[in-house]
Amino acid sequence: MNGQRPTGGFGGAGFSGERSFGAGSPGAAIWEAMEQLRSTFDPRPGVKRMARGDVRAAVLALLAEQPMHGYQIIQEIEERSGGMWKPSAGSVYPTLQLLADEELIVAEELRGRKTYSLTDLGRAEVEAAADRPAPWESSSSNGTEQHRALSKAAVDLAAATAQLGRSGTPDQVKQAVTVLDDARRALYSILAQS
Repeated sequence: MNGQRPTGGFGGAGFSGERSFGAGSPGAAIWEAMEQLRSTFDPRPGVKRMARGDVRAAVLALLAEQPMHGYQIIQEIEERSGGMWKPSAGSVYPTLQLLADEELIVAEELRGRKTYSLTDLGRAEVEAAADRPAPWESSSSNGTEQHRALSKAAVDLAAATAQLGRSGTPDQVKQAVTVLDDARRALYSILAQS
């Protein structure tokens, strides 16, 4: 989307019968909340952004197994994370250059491609981090199924909220606000238990 809200909202007229969300309308607020929710829980590969150190650690861990070229590294991270993390070429290739500058890896031409492998210094760094889980493990094994269930429940809640916003009476909207406020407080209460 190019930042513009679609006309007709969620498939129907807004509160006052208009076919689009005007700034400040309840429909506009619901639309913004839906977009934020979608971006938070978007399950598409490549959406998850990892810190630069995670890319670095992932590259080193993969090269400890075998020499690879940059595209192989990207594919391998995506595969091992179950599609939850696909680093961009714009994060992998600069990381490879940085690791080469630090003399942790070396590049050589192999079958027309620049292939990277660890140096002795790079192997020592990988061994020093051997007790830590690989970055793709923390992104995929950290409750992927639970995360998907949570994201589905949140998107379903947002859809129900939007439906109520479109067709509910003022009293129903007021009741819904109370329910949503109670749900928000209950979620924070769950977090406070840990």
